[in-house]
Amino acid sequence: MNAAQHILDTLRRHRIDTVFGYPGGCIMPLYDALVADQAVGGVEHVLCRHEQACALAADGYARASGKVGVCIATSGPGATNLITGVANAHRDSIPMLVITGQVPSSLIGTDAFQETDVLGMTLGIVKHSYLVTAADEIPGVMEEALSLATSGRPGPVWIDIPKDVLLADVNSFIDSAAATDGESPADPVLITHAIDLLRTARQPLLYSGGGISLANAEGAFRRFASASRLPNVVTLKGIGNTGRGHPDHLGMLGMHGSKATNMAVDSCDLLLVIGARLDDRATGAVNTFAPNARLIHIDADAAELGKLCPADLSIRGDLNAILQALTDQFEEQPLAIEPWRKQCRTWHRTHGFQAAVNEDPHAPISGPEFIRQLSSITPRDAIVACDVGQHQMWVAQYFEFDHPRNHLSSSGLGTMGFGLPAAIGAQFAYPDRPVVNVTGDGSFMMNAQELATIRRHKLPIKLIIMDNQCLGMVRQQQELFYGNRESQINLDDNPDFLALARAFDIPSLQITRSDQVRRGIQTILAYDGPMLLHVAIDRTENVWPIVKPGASNRDMLDATHGQSNKTQLSHKENVA
Repeated sequence: MNAAQHILDTLRRHRIDTVFGYPGGCIMPLYDALVADQAVGGVEHVLCRHEQACALAADGYARASGKVGVCIATSGPGATNLITGVANAHRDSIPMLVITGQVPSSLIGTDAFQETDVLGMTLGIVKHSYLVTAADEIPGVMEEALSLATSGRPGPVWIDIPKDVLLADVNSFIDSAAATDGESPADPVLITHAIDLLRTARQPLLYSGGGISLANAEGAFRRFASASRLPNVVTLKGIGNTGRGHPDHLGMLGMHGSKATNMAVDSCDLLLVIGARLDDRATGAVNTFAPNARLIHIDADAAELGKLCPADLSIRGDLNAILQALTDQFEEQPLAIEPWRKQCRTWHRTHGFQAAVNEDPHAPISGPEFIRQLSSITPRDAIVACDVGQHQMWVAQYFEFDHPRNHLSSSGLGTMGFGLPAAIGAQFAYPDRPVVNVTGDGSFMMNAQELATIRRHKLPIKLIIMDNQCLGMVRQQQELFYGNRESQINLDDNPDFLALARAFDIPSLQITRSDQVRRGIQTILAYDGPMLLHVAIDRTENVWPIVKPGASNRDMLDATHGQSNKTQLSHKENVA
């Protein structure tokens, strides 16, 4: 068995049945081994049409399923084209294995054809990386890489392998994964301290992020939220943590969070942060974030504790264990914070997200109202993969998710072009579930070539392009913060998206008026196969609220901006 064959054997033993890749010269031995592997029902290889899409599809597969996403490419441009997708996974802590071919060992360092220093170029975007120098290293490297990608705080691990090493025989074998550090148990002293702080607080607030689903701790989190009765807010990656309709859920906080959530954060006297890294899009100006609150920070990664905001109490460890320990203390005696809960519910009712409904059937389609209707019609188990821009924020604000893995969104890196390949990855993870890609006209064009992948595999993905013929989020910030001076955001020469879909044998439909929205959504959801819905929306529509980058969340702007200038938070109520 040569090294290439051993790689495929390892993937099968770890029950990794789907990989996303693009062949080339130096990775050719692996693709040659794939022929025999597939002949015996081995790993399914999905040929994307661009290496970046391979990485983003692997990312979407991993986000939706919780399994490791695997992408493969050749040396040089194949490897460099993966970089954006790998960086995207790294910023959002997605478990990923990246395998690239490298020029033969004898040519490394000679500027050979398609040689790049992959290790050097990717140092800051991987959890770990390897340059394999001998075939006998492959068994240990593969086991260790898969363990590293999934343990602790997950992330991408990159294995770069010279072509001659892929062809060489493997003479050493190992049967089990390399030993790695286990999760630390919850420290009972710290848990007791956290409980004491929560019980003495009058206005405590729960703040959760993507770490909940990364730890597969949704159940433990929901039990704790119900037992403690804490009002709660989420980050973009934490959307879905509580499921639909939780009575104390206030929604997303931060730059495009609701006024209700930012008011709650501004007024709380204790902030319990679980599985979130206090990203600047969530906190705004850190020195004004939760100004009256003591902070308890719980995370699986010690590097996140105290990194951006000093905590009064930090707890590192397995989130399931910590949440269970906290729940045990509150099941018999929930927190006595009824006035605070009532105040938060009032804010949510009066200052939560509310999509304006235009009763005129011929009115232009509003982005928020379209997403609200999409949410009400789409099956609850649907997976929605967004791109980046205004449509992404409208989905975050108005689509109700039952589970965080149903919401695929590029959070940390904000990668335009993420949505379509991520939807492909999610559809391979769950062939029988509805998968919807909500995108903008700018983002869609970043990876539109992947319509070919949808056609080849007959994936029943529903594609929704919210087309405002511009880079809407950039236009909005230029309007608000740069004196309305538009610069290079005009996309009014977009192609005919319906004709483009036809070129890939994908049927399509266009809607332009508000009375066409419901029928349009119902039509594509009912269609047996892929279908594209082109939605013409108002070029000037903005996402509200918004906080100026770097400003305080207290200085959020809402739709009245320009009429009454800033709508500041003015709510230092004493709730007790």
